Amino acid sequence: MKVFVTGAAGFIGSRLSRALLARGDSVVGLDDFNDFYDPAIKRQNVAELEKLDGDFQMVEGDLRVADDVNAALGDGADVVVNLAARAGVRPSLEQPLLYTDTNVRGLVNILEGMRERGLKKLVHASSSSVYGGQEKVPFSEEDPINLPWSPYAATKRSNELMLATWHHLYGIESHALRFFTVFGPGQRPDLAIAKFIRLIEQDQPIPFFGDGTTGRDYTFIDDIVQGVLASIDRVGALEIINLGGDEPVTLTEMVHTIEKVMGKQAKLDRKPVQPGDVPRTMADVSKARKILGYEPKTSFAEGVAKQYEWWKSLS
Repeated sequence: MKVFVTGAAGFIGSRLSRALLARGDSVVGLDDFNDFYDPAIKRQNVAELEKLDGDFQMVEGDLRVADDVNAALGDGADVVVNLAARAGVRPSLEQPLLYTDTNVRGLVNILEGMRERGLKKLVHASSSSVYGGQEKVPFSEEDPINLPWSPYAATKRSNELMLATWHHLYGIESHALRFFTVFGPGQRPDLAIAKFIRLIEQDQPIPFFGDGTTGRDYTFIDDIVQGVLASIDRVGALEIINLGGDEPVTLTEMVHTIEKVMGKQAKLDRKPVQPGDVPRTMADVSKARKILGYEPKTSFAEGVAKQYEWWKSLS
């Protein structure tokens, strides 16, 4: 199978590409290596992929530029996986135009490239942020999504509606996978667990927003990759599917877990809750179990331990 993966140099994209190559698929990746975080990390991810056995090709290009997308797509692929995006709630408040241009225009460029080639199968990375601040838990794909709390969340919900439009007009089948806070070895350095490990090791205070009761449904990277692989193999019709860890963790519990794994106490820099931050996320993964055979296997504590061991191995 030939799989086209956007964002292939990133945290999730590089791990997915590795898994695809391991099972014998060919992979064409697209990434612009932007400076949202250190591009050297992404280039190292690609260098490691290029050392593996298998058919892997990396194309440097910008999702916002239709010619770049078309050049990378070439003659097409069996399945397209769109993981590329400007990610993060807080930075989207500061750069809403960049987030809209990348996430919305980027997906339209992909969909149009697929339409022109007659490609019918797309797996797209959506986000748990689309649920906003709803109080009902767990979050179900059937819940009404009317009040995204950030430009990032709004772009991801817009993406889901576009998938429905291109399905209706052109028969493109898609899975929009709503990821819930992915972590583990290789996690982006701007995300909380990676940042906290680094700051605690350096005896620096960690930013602690609110009273510690906000919660997230953390999902280990291996579980996410297995869910995406299952989606690649089974994508059909038009579906929105939660991929979560099934184990919500409060901010206080997260810090205590990291402290226990590291054997070191954190210094807290207490800050008010940030605009756009939702109070909690919690995934109902029953649909993922039914359609994808999805079953998260790594507990939060196990995942943090693996991420810390990986981080130590880099020094």
